[in-house]
Amino acid sequence: MNTHRNSAGPMLPDIGPIPIKERHSILFVERCHVDVRDGAFVMIDKDGVRTHIPVGGTACLLLEPGVRLSHRAAALAAKVGTLLVWVGEGGVRLYSAGQPGGARSDKLLYQAKLALDDGLRLKVVRKMYALRFKEEAPSRRSIDQLRGIEGARVKKTYELLAKRYGVTWKGRRYDQAEWDNADLPNRCLSAATACLYGVTEAAILAAGYAPAIGFIHTGKPLSFVYDIADIVKFDTVVPIAFKTAALSPRNPERKVRQACRDVFRESRLLDRLIPMTNDVLAAAGDTPPEPAPEAVPPAIPNKRGMGDDGHRG
Repeated sequence: MNTHRNSAGPMLPDIGPIPIKERHSILFVERCHVDVRDGAFVMIDKDGVRTHIPVGGTACLLLEPGVRLSHRAAALAAKVGTLLVWVGEGGVRLYSAGQPGGARSDKLLYQAKLALDDGLRLKVVRKMYALRFKEEAPSRRSIDQLRGIEGARVKKTYELLAKRYGVTWKGRRYDQAEWDNADLPNRCLSAATACLYGVTEAAILAAGYAPAIGFIHTGKPLSFVYDIADIVKFDTVVPIAFKTAALSPRNPERKVRQACRDVFRESRLLDRLIPMTNDVLAAAGDTPPEPAPEAVPPAIPNKRGMGDDGHRG
């Protein structure tokens, strides 16, 4: 394997991103030092034992409390297009995230154009509704009205899943300031959706879009992530959360994320997320804007790699 020197230090592997669909979904890391040693991305525990992490083959690394990350490890993760997300124990809080993708200005402008035009935005929202509920959205409804219909259906779905798995359900309630005081079903749901949001954000960035520019959700750093994740949430992670809550395991968050990894693989979610995101935006019937006539191309064109559109390199 070839290596090169860069600002992050010597001997970083000279490798680029691979497509999201060819990667594993998520990997949780806890209580270790993450570094690059002998060209490899490794976890080092308190006894000095190294464990290799296939960083280039992972869509998203979720870093739990007790993790120290070196500058060179962060640089290598960015180089191979792997999203780093700093989370709370069990993955139930999200503190910060890196951004290895999102490097396509044409797609960012396209996404913003659709979000700013009321008519185009409504078409996108109707497509999201159709994909989520497997039926066309009611005609002549505003986005606010569709959001209300969606909320009622989601509430009913939670109740039906709780009944199916024999779980006592008092509603979706949690307080970020007192997360540990949430009841078991809500803790399992928070852990499950954290896994889904991680891989969805990685896919959106890899596709070249902005996580913050949403259509149903707005005003949040991950608004578009919530929009896309909601389409598949009840087919993937929400049933896992209720099934796990019914078992009352000793470590429910760990049990949930193990099951999430399995369902992501079985459902081939990473194969589907980028095409689904493109289809949702294409429902607006518009096209990405052409570059301005006076726009100047880069003096040194970017090398075209094997990764997705939004990957850098």
